[in-house]
Order: sequence, then C-alpha cells, then structure tokens
Amino acid sequence: MPSEIAPRIAIVGAGPAGLYCADGLSRNLPEARIDVFDRLFAPFGLVRYGVAPDHQGTKAVTRLLDRLIAKGNPRFLGQVTLGRDVALDELRRHYHAVVLATGCAVDRRLGVPGEDLPGVIGSGAFSRWYNSHPDGGTCPAELGAVRRAAVIGNGNVAIDVARLLAKSSAEMAASDLTEGPRAAFAACPVEEIVVVGRRGPVEANFTTAELAELGRLARAMPVVEADDLPTEIGEAGGDRRTKEANLATLRGFVDVPVKPVRIRFLFHRAPIAFEGSSHLSAIRLRRADGGEESLPVDLAVTCIGYRGEAIDGAPFDAERGIVPNVEGRVAPGLYVAGWAARGPSGVIPTNRTDGMSLAGRIAADIAALPAPADDGDLFDRLRERGVAVVTYDDWHRHDLAEIATAPQGAPRRKSPVLLR
Repeated sequence: MPSEIAPRIAIVGAGPAGLYCADGLSRNLPEARIDVFDRLFAPFGLVRYGVAPDHQGTKAVTRLLDRLIAKGNPRFLGQVTLGRDVALDELRRHYHAVVLATGCAVDRRLGVPGEDLPGVIGSGAFSRWYNSHPDGGTCPAELGAVRRAAVIGNGNVAIDVARLLAKSSAEMAASDLTEGPRAAFAACPVEEIVVVGRRGPVEANFTTAELAELGRLARAMPVVEADDLPTEIGEAGGDRRTKEANLATLRGFVDVPVKPVRIRFLFHRAPIAFEGSSHLSAIRLRRADGGEESLPVDLAVTCIGYRGEAIDGAPFDAERGIVPNVEGRVAPGLYVAGWAARGPSGVIPTNRTDGMSLAGRIAADIAALPAPADDGDLFDRLRERGVAVVTYDDWHRHDLAEIATAPQGAPRRKSPVLLR
C-alpha cells in the first residue's frame, strides 16, 4: 500500500556518490526528508581522504557538496557506524528507502608470495596515512630508508603515488599534507621510482593530464625506453583519443635530461613474488615473453584497485567486492550507489551522473514503497544511546578551524579527529 507520509530516505556514505544522490533526491522529491549517515566525522569521502593532497583543484568540489548539506536537507549525521551504532534493518524500519553508498575501502591483493612483508603496502593504506584519515595511523613504511620504490599498477592512483614520492618539499607546500606525512616525504632519499604494469603503454589507464604532470616536476623526470613504445595503437579498445595522447606523452619521456629522481616505466611485467627475509628487498617479475627478472627495491606500493566489504543485512558479491544490484536496485526499498554498486571505476563526475540517475529511479519507486514501521527520529534515538553524532554545525566549526590554522601557503591543517 502506498505511503501517506512524506518520503524519508537514508543514505549511508557522505562521499560524492551519496551526496550527489541526495542532491538528485531533493530535486525529484522536494518534500522528502533525507538523512546522510557516515562513519567518519567529516563528509566528502574520497574527495577528502582519497584525492591526492597536491590536487587541490579536484578537491574544490567539496565547496559545492558542502553547500548542499549546509541547507539542512539532506541532514548530515556523522560518526555513525553502520553495523555498530545502527543496523541496516533498523534503518529500513525508519525510512522508506535506504541507499548504501559505502564505497570500496579495502585494498585488492595480488595473491603472490611475500605480499605481507614489511615494505609492501596497498595504495589504500598508504593514502589513508598521507591524507590523515582517522584510520590512517602512522606511516605504513619507513620512507627514510627508501632509495628505490616500485609502484605497481598502470592507473591514476599509481601516478599519484609516484608523483608524491618524487615531489620536492617546495612543490608540496600548497598541499594539505599534515606535518607527519610532510616530514616523511621530505626525508625520503628516493632516487628511482619504477612504475610496473602487467600490460603495455596503450592499455594503461592513465589520464593524459596526470601522466603529463610527471614531466613538469622540479627534481624528477619520467623515463621511458623507446623500444617499449609501439609505433601505432592498433585495435586496442577504450578511448582511442586518450590512448593516442598518452602514447604521445610517453614518447616525450624518451631521451630526457637527467634529474636527481628518475620515474622509470616498466611495461609488460607482472609481479609473481615479493622477496626478502625480514623486509622487502626485491620483486620477482615475469615478462610477457615468459622470462623472469628481479627488481631490487626498498618499497612497493600496490595500486591494483579496491573492493567493498560485506554489510550485514545486504547481499554481497565477494568476487567483485560489491553489493549486487540492477541499476542500483538491490531489493524493494534498498539501493546502492557509487563504487559499492559498480566497483572502483570512474571519476567524481561519474558518481554525479550515477547518483542523479539513481535518485530518479528512487523517485519513481517511492510511491509504491510501504511507510516506515517506526516514525521516530533516528537522530534522537542515537543520541539517547550515547552515540556522539556529528551534525553539520559540528563539521562546519571543524572545517573553519582547519582553515584558520593552516600553515602559510597551505589550504588547511587537516586533523584526523574532530576539533570541538
């Protein structure tokens, strides 16, 4: 029986996927009450904690997202953990519809021997540290002893990691790195960064802008062997224009002037083992011709993607690491958005398109969904249980404090804990 009360919708996850979906819902269902929950005290998800700290232009989208939640609908309810502070079943009793926008936070593994050696880390763990994520903790590697690092992967995350390792302290001054990561990168004596990819340069998933940025670094220069580059693209799938631009950019890295730090590209190599006794000392690589070689390194950062985690009460595709769905629909009244729906692919505008589209589908479904079994305000229930719910006003005060205490030239002094 259709509901007779105003629609109530919960979104779990205050990253771009969740907030863009909320924006679409507020447009399609202006009478709806929308609550956006997040386990962290800060909104914006991967924009705050995943985008590289020196890419402040990309992070500027937070201003738009902040204006959205400043209106009060959607209402931001931070520091609420699904499965600990509130169960999915309880959310479904309080709302007509629940949207899971929990992302993919777990590093995928290569599944090769030695992957647990000290000195081998996933890009997710590495970025949580340098982005001052509340779960980031201390540096997962001893950067002060790294002279040669391997970055495994041929996507933009691999480029981010290589660039951050290669940049000078002066180049990082305008980033939002906090004191600990800033000092650790400055003390890293790296001389060579090797970007290892199992496929070739045409199949790589770099965007041209990210790739070209490596050629403008102050103390580092990317290096590519001419023999590794094809003369033409051939029949490779994907965006042909981007592949042509990438190949042209890579050709510009052949026979370049020497700088103190080299960023060397190794294509058609797949890691088959990490070697070392108490610490990583080398990576065993298999070439496309079937041969093997050993690459001595002090650090390896794997940038091979991420997967989601199972949520109690929701189906889960363990192989793909997502919530199985059909165009975002999981079950009547239950939806999924963003990476949790499709896996870790696409960029921020992709999440905007997907979030807006899902909002339209929810708006089309809402009249047929039953009214919530519990019409109480879950915010009040959580506070009664002693859950320290963070409101938008709490976040706004924290945001202003980070900006006010920023070092000269930096946009903010990011804190991993709420400043009350």
